[in-house]
Amino acid sequence: MRDTRESRLLLVLLIAIAFALITVDLRGGEQSPLDGVRQGAASALGPVENGVASAVDPVGNAIAAVRDSGDRHDRITRLEQENAALKQQLGSKDRNRARAKELDKLLKTAGAGGYGVKGAQVIAIGAAQGFSWTVTLDAGREDGIRRDMTVLNGDGLVGRVTTVGSSTSTVLLANDPDFTVGTRMEKTNELGFATGRGGNALSVQLLNGKAKVGKGDRLVTFGSSDDKPFVPGVPVGEVTKVERNKGTLTRTVQVKPYVGFTRLDVVGIVVEPPREDPRDEVLRSKKPGKPKPAPTVTVTATPGGEPSPRS
Repeated sequence: MRDTRESRLLLVLLIAIAFALITVDLRGGEQSPLDGVRQGAASALGPVENGVASAVDPVGNAIAAVRDSGDRHDRITRLEQENAALKQQLGSKDRNRARAKELDKLLKTAGAGGYGVKGAQVIAIGAAQGFSWTVTLDAGREDGIRRDMTVLNGDGLVGRVTTVGSSTSTVLLANDPDFTVGTRMEKTNELGFATGRGGNALSVQLLNGKAKVGKGDRLVTFGSSDDKPFVPGVPVGEVTKVERNKGTLTRTVQVKPYVGFTRLDVVGIVVEPPREDPRDEVLRSKKPGKPKPAPTVTVTATPGGEPSPRS
């Protein structure tokens, strides 16, 4: 019992001394006699506090990162969406510029030949009607399109319309093996028949077996009765190879078409034939003189939601 009483008295005494020291320190301010003791304790305990703080700070940072991770994720997601939108917008602008360029070439070709065209866009490729080389256009009966109309682009002959729906039509391309078109050689006027060979090649059988023809010679369409299925003067291609004459009545040459059939986009369907045969006018650069009227083209929406030129 005595030890317990002494311990209690000692505790009370220590508490009283502590309060007395606190009172003296507070009243002394900066002149407190305990200031030196306090600085010594700070010097001794400072490194320990820094070490503890260094150990605790990464944990605090991690907690803060977890707390802010939701906001950061939202910001990253938003930036990714904005970046994707900018890329899509840039791609759309590039495509529109390319399409505008194709449309400009088409108008120049149509103007040089005096063709009245209905602008259209390729919306599908494939054997829609059982043909090997066909494309589907976003223009049909409602747009005034009829079967056996000539189809061209800014480079030359694309093909002919074979099937017409209410708002779409199918075109048999000039490189299809079932495709045949009458041709006329530039300058010499030698006549022949071009047949598709698939890919990017045509075979032309000239009616004159002794016709003088060489590599680089150019051909245009001869034209059909009532301008269907072909109007005259549309560029077809250039001769790449002349086969040896084996004594036959005809002569065969290989021709590279002007049109790239694997990258078709904007095309024109000839709805009004030229008033007169343009002959080789479309092949040659346009000479100064009386300008030929170019068809008027407007832009309407396609089934895919993108603009398509129409006259």
